[in-house]
Amino acid sequence: MRTTRRATALSAALLAVLATAAPAVAVTAPVIGNGTVHNLHVHLRNSSSSNWSGFAATGGGFTSISASWVEPTGKCTSATTYSSFWVGIDGDGSNSVEQTGSEVDCSGGVPQYYSWYEMYPAYPVNFSNTVRPGDHFTGSVTYNGSGKFTMKLSDTTQGWSRSVSKTYSPAQRYSVEVIAEAPSSSTGVLPLTNFGTVNFTNAAANGQALGNYGPDQINMVSGSTTKATTSSLSGGENFSVTWKHA
Repeated sequence: MRTTRRATALSAALLAVLATAAPAVAVTAPVIGNGTVHNLHVHLRNSSSSNWSGFAATGGGFTSISASWVEPTGKCTSATTYSSFWVGIDGDGSNSVEQTGSEVDCSGGVPQYYSWYEMYPAYPVNFSNTVRPGDHFTGSVTYNGSGKFTMKLSDTTQGWSRSVSKTYSPAQRYSVEVIAEAPSSSTGVLPLTNFGTVNFTNAAANGQALGNYGPDQINMVSGSTTKATTSSLSGGENFSVTWKHA
């Protein structure tokens, strides 16, 4: 069974009103009770999750993950919605995550764009740099040994780059991911912002095309509702995720 452990990449406004961030819940995951994830995993080539859409490879020994993407335009209604796009190590079959990415939330009918890093169980941290739709991002997470990770995010359109190094010795480095996500709060998975289609390119793990690791192709499904779909990998490293439902 797939276990997805991910605190929310929350906007500053939402962090102000939420006291805790809960692990994400996957359709195929065991039940989460009292904040505890039961870590069971069976490798699946095609699977579904209530909050992830994209590709994830498992098996351990991962030292790096990287990919590029273009920040999509949020199509907002009066509803408050959230979406994030990221690369990460761990989180699929393990209880830690080391991630960085971007986000578009909708509040009051207005899209809000952010970038961030996260090293669960610590809260996600928003970067202060400007993010706009159409920006070209490259993100990477690299393991440097002795429990130390470097999370780097570059917005080549705006001309900025942020690099953060943090240490978390219990990290298992069991999985790597390139994901579009419906973030979660303490009450569960939040409504997904209509981001249209986001294109991921040059997805690589340990310096090789992500497709070399036989990753799971994940569609975001909640009950009978398909929220986002993932295309097949092209060249082992390029794919897209398309929004279907909030």
